[in-house]
Amino acid sequence: MTQPQTLISGGILENGTRPHILVDDAGTIVAMSERLADVSSDHANIVDLEGRLILPSLVEPHAHLDKSLTADIVPNPKGDLMGAILGWRDAEQSGLIAHDEMVGRITRSLEMLLASGVTLVRSHVNVGGPVSTRYLIAAMEAATAFEHRMDIEFVALTYMPMSGDGSDINLAALKEAIELGVDVIGGCPHLEPDADACVSVAFDLAERHQRKIDLHVDETLDPTSLTIGDVIRYSRGSDIRTTASHCVSLGMLPQEQIKPLASAIADAGISIIALPQTNLFLQGRDDPVATPRGLTAIHELQQAGVNVVAGADNAQDPFNFVGRNDPLETATLMVMAGHMLPADAFSTITSNARRAIGMPEVSIEVGQPADLLAIRSETTRQAIAEAPADRIVLKGGRVVARTSVITELPRAIP
Repeated sequence: MTQPQTLISGGILENGTRPHILVDDAGTIVAMSERLADVSSDHANIVDLEGRLILPSLVEPHAHLDKSLTADIVPNPKGDLMGAILGWRDAEQSGLIAHDEMVGRITRSLEMLLASGVTLVRSHVNVGGPVSTRYLIAAMEAATAFEHRMDIEFVALTYMPMSGDGSDINLAALKEAIELGVDVIGGCPHLEPDADACVSVAFDLAERHQRKIDLHVDETLDPTSLTIGDVIRYSRGSDIRTTASHCVSLGMLPQEQIKPLASAIADAGISIIALPQTNLFLQGRDDPVATPRGLTAIHELQQAGVNVVAGADNAQDPFNFVGRNDPLETATLMVMAGHMLPADAFSTITSNARRAIGMPEVSIEVGQPADLLAIRSETTRQAIAEAPADRIVLKGGRVVARTSVITELPRAIP
């Protein structure tokens, strides 16, 4: 879809400059200058950012949109992982999770993500078992309303088992999902009866159908659960873009054990997605003293050259009762719980996330896509800390979301 050129003015970069940004009809930045005369266009649409800070748009690299916003309808009285699993199973069996209901929730979640500044989303969706591809069909239906506003890709999070006895129904659903156009093959090898076979199936299907891979890996505090080794082995020499999400057990390993694993992950080109919101909520409930944080080995992975990414995982569902569908919330937790510097935390929800998904990175310069977030802050650190709702979101130079906030502070009444 073509559009007129767009002239974006009134914003501020973190270095203090106030550029006028000209975007062509393909959504690419073609000129930037602090002098309006250098970039003026007679027929451009004008967007005034009104003094907001200009940042690259945000990424949500790991969501579960099929489950989102169900915290008030799917109970989890204990708040633990098994309670969430059983609560979701009961909701499915009772017919509470219906097509139109799911389309509505996913639409609302995508609206929240878009308003927060997200223009790229990857969401896992349950495939197989009793639901077959019904959830995926609902998710794809909801996504159609966001065409040209955000890029959305879906992961077929395949029911267990993916190999051996009982796998036929799940693999049939996975193959149907591929025919429907799902972008990424997913699964949970550490929960499978045969982790190696699960990973083998995922890579075989990804190779045959030219898909990417994003697996839930070692979402446990058990340091002996290291199915990441299977992912490393199949990734070596493969051109398949591969992501391992969670990898909690890596954070429980001693230095002498994590360092060679981190190097192997880097050599295999695997991106690791840390998921602080849900893992802080679910992990460590059996350790009331010196409770582990449930995060992967963030710093050791970074030092080894691994592409470290951060996502929200679950948002307001039985697996995580809270969550705003705002990656700045995730970045805050990467600073507080992951001990990252704000600039590095911001990279995990922007450039690193794009690299993991395989989308072009966004920087505010000529030749780059004009996928931008203008936010009422002065610095990236302040944006992460305060997460102001006052934001303008641009996709290819077009305004796709705008939230304005008015704060009134009346004089105190004597």
